[in-house]
Amino acid sequence: MKYKRVVLKLSGEALAGDKSFGINPPVVESIARQIQRIREAGLEVAIVVGGGNIWRGLSGAAKGMDRATADYMGMLATIMNALALQDALEQLKVFTRVQTAIEMREVAEPYIRRRAVRHLEKGRVVIFGGGTGNPYFSTDTTAALRAAEVEADVILMAKKGADGIFDADPNRFPDAKKFDTISYIDILNLGLHVMDTTATGLCMDNHIPLVVFNIDDHENIYRAAIGETIGTTVS
Repeated sequence: MKYKRVVLKLSGEALAGDKSFGINPPVVESIARQIQRIREAGLEVAIVVGGGNIWRGLSGAAKGMDRATADYMGMLATIMNALALQDALEQLKVFTRVQTAIEMREVAEPYIRRRAVRHLEKGRVVIFGGGTGNPYFSTDTTAALRAAEVEADVILMAKKGADGIFDADPNRFPDAKKFDTISYIDILNLGLHVMDTTATGLCMDNHIPLVVFNIDDHENIYRAAIGETIGTTVS
């Protein structure tokens, strides 16, 4: 097996499926089944989930809301998604823990790095909600930070509508060139919007590989986790 411990980055939109808003239970179940397959293959799995299907801090700030307040609302949205994913996994008998960067002990554990690592070692899936716990940081940055903290072998970044990284938006430019492999420094130099610059810098400084693939086919989650060559690999 190519990897032992992976961090799966799921956008909130991935949980909405074809809908533009909310949580789509059949879609969440399908994603959970792929995560179950990864666990059965022997990999340790941590997940960072976004909240864009419920609330985006940037969109709230753009409408005149205080940016910090809008970002905290986005963090709460990620926790709702984390609980939905936990429920789907536990219905499949997959042992799961949700850890949040914002304390809410009634619904989830507070994030403690050593406890998260111990859960992973025991075969439990750990879902990180609440972002970093700080405004102005994206869940991409959360994925990079948590991957560094738990010493993950790779970040698997599931994207909607694009099978990897392109030199232009493939939905707008049919002749956009796809990269099979690319370096973090090239992503920064070319201004490619794969993840925000803070997350890109964190991954680059900590030598964490990244695999970007299309989430529209949920089986790609399993393929990426077991090391099949799909999407784009960043190193």
